[in-house]
Amino acid sequence: MNALLEINNLSKSFQLHQLNKNIKAVEGIDLLVNEGEFVGITGKSGSGKSTILKSIYGTYRIKSGSIIYQSAQFGKIDLAHATQRQMLYLRKHEIGYVSQFLNVMPRTTVRELVQQSILERGVFLTQAKEETEKILSHFELDKELWDSYPTTFSGGEKLRVNIARAMVKKPRLLLLDEPTASLDQESKLKVKILMEQLMAEGTTMLGIFHDLEFMNHLCNREYNMHNGVVLS
Repeated sequence: MNALLEINNLSKSFQLHQLNKNIKAVEGIDLLVNEGEFVGITGKSGSGKSTILKSIYGTYRIKSGSIIYQSAQFGKIDLAHATQRQMLYLRKHEIGYVSQFLNVMPRTTVRELVQQSILERGVFLTQAKEETEKILSHFELDKELWDSYPTTFSGGEKLRVNIARAMVKKPRLLLLDEPTASLDQESKLKVKILMEQLMAEGTTMLGIFHDLEFMNHLCNREYNMHNGVVLS
């Protein structure tokens, strides 16, 4: 199998200047994700799982180590040293990220948010409109909300929009940070169906889940973390 993502000796810490403290988040992380795989990261809260995903996505800059990603556009690239322009391109076209939180521009409707994500793939507006309605219907988001601003939505509604935005882009690599945290069982099943569809279409996934039952029959391999290090 070909490696899509390979992390070597990744370390990240945070400096608390007001307390004059250096807090270690993760240390010496080695992790491999092959093309087409779904790899899970498990562990208690505070063990460093989200730090790994945010380091891959470029939200955090790491202290040391490498994050080698096989990009369709740039070839083999170390995300730890990628330029801002390169990271913006990768986020737009190759690497998706789903978190528990929805950060959007105010006065942007749900329909516009999802439609814009589809248009960034380079498709025609007509197709983007059709795909937007299809995925919003799949997640059973009330049609009356499609042209509303999500700032007033419940946590579960925001999460469904967040997942929809990421999945319609059909990224090469999809990072999932507790994407089912505030969803009911029916909504979780709908997420699972789309994840299986994306995997069948070639998307590689790296995800964090506390709901281990959800990961059954999805994950190919699992890394377990404790106090910032990988145990297995």
